[in-house]
Amino acid sequence: MEFLLSILEVLIQSIQNGPSASIDIPGFFTDFSTRVGLANLGFDFTPLQNMFSVFSSPLSDSIVSAPLLLLAAGAVIFFGVVGEAFFKKTGIPDVAFLMILGIIIGPILGLIQPEVVLQVVPYFAALALIIIMYDGGLNLDLKSVASTAHFAIILSIVGFAASIGIVAAFAHYGLGWEWIEGVLLGSIVGGSSSAIVFGLVRNLKISDSAKSLLSFESALTDILATVIAFVLFGAVLSGTLNVDFMGTTIENAVIVGLVLGLGVGIPWMYVTTKLASSKHSYMLTLAILFILYFMANSLGESGALTALVFGLMLGNKRRLAKYLRFPLPKIDTDDPTHNQITFLVRTFFFVFVGLLASFGNIEYIVFGVVAAIAIYVARTIIVKMTLTQRFSQLDKKVTTIMIPRGLAAAVLATFPITMGLPNADAYSQIVFSIIMASVIITTLGLGKAKKILPPEPTNGGFVLKDTLGQ
Repeated sequence: MEFLLSILEVLIQSIQNGPSASIDIPGFFTDFSTRVGLANLGFDFTPLQNMFSVFSSPLSDSIVSAPLLLLAAGAVIFFGVVGEAFFKKTGIPDVAFLMILGIIIGPILGLIQPEVVLQVVPYFAALALIIIMYDGGLNLDLKSVASTAHFAIILSIVGFAASIGIVAAFAHYGLGWEWIEGVLLGSIVGGSSSAIVFGLVRNLKISDSAKSLLSFESALTDILATVIAFVLFGAVLSGTLNVDFMGTTIENAVIVGLVLGLGVGIPWMYVTTKLASSKHSYMLTLAILFILYFMANSLGESGALTALVFGLMLGNKRRLAKYLRFPLPKIDTDDPTHNQITFLVRTFFFVFVGLLASFGNIEYIVFGVVAAIAIYVARTIIVKMTLTQRFSQLDKKVTTIMIPRGLAAAVLATFPITMGLPNADAYSQIVFSIIMASVIITTLGLGKAKKILPPEPTNGGFVLKDTLGQ
């Protein structure tokens, strides 16, 4: 116990000294051994002091040394693997653990300084957005999407609008922000995270239609959040919001995303069949994806929809090939290269979010927690009004608590800093609090949902009205 208290005391002291302060790690071992009394027992911490002195010297510099960066990268990958295994075992999302790791190596220990993180925000945020949206498209089944599209669209639009209204009202009346800034903040956290939802639904005993519904909804809200937020970024900078211009911009973004995604995705399905035996086929596909992202941005689309549609085409090429009438060789749907890249990008980004965390303003933390609870309450009402009796109790319960905010919100929260918007520092703090609170709510809700027995396998996740005793 004294061991843990000693570590906790040093960590708390580092936080009180400010987010830019870092811990004197070699000195920590000397101080710690004195407090606990290990020095009197003959413990020699000199080797550990010498080892950590290699990393402690550059802590005050804005540029991270190579050994320190490799140490941080190794820790991130290790805990990413452990977190994923823990998630598969318990069903508890690993996002919270990864963000906490980012807090530890960033704001608490000061191993990586905020200045370094901010330098790579635009580049890493774009990469994460591309890879995750593409992965989401690969894992969406067109047939299941079509059968639940109307439910997903209703949940997406109504839920997104409700989240914007809640957050905007809280920001205006609670923080004194302008309405347009509140709407921007609301749009950033308006939808559930496809990066989290896609991973969660794969391990839940809900119907295939419910899985498709939740996956499609999260993909749609990621796109809505991205497109609308980028429109509002410009509106906040100019100080005015033109509704007609926003509608036109969204329409153009959708058209560009569909045209590029379909126009390149469909012929690329055929190309990938010819490159099936090539060991560089995936890297070539990744290159095309990056080019598409550049083209989409040049034409006024964020690249999110383009990446999703492109992935959707490749993920469903066996089904689409029947309509296009071209032969396909054996397709390996579980590409190990893609899985590893997606894992790395996803793991590093959530740690990356933790690095940006700041706890200087307690009202932002309270704001995020209260906003997440309010979003959950609104979600409960919307699901009850939207889903019909064809869905089982388990399907409805999981749909109700599936509110985790994550990648899209974290990516978008970094842009106010790079754009120099008013209250720029507040966005990352508030969004971080909302992400953490929403993930905790989802985790607790999934624990309760597991107590609901799934319907018989022959029902495919659906039950009749009288089966539920309603």
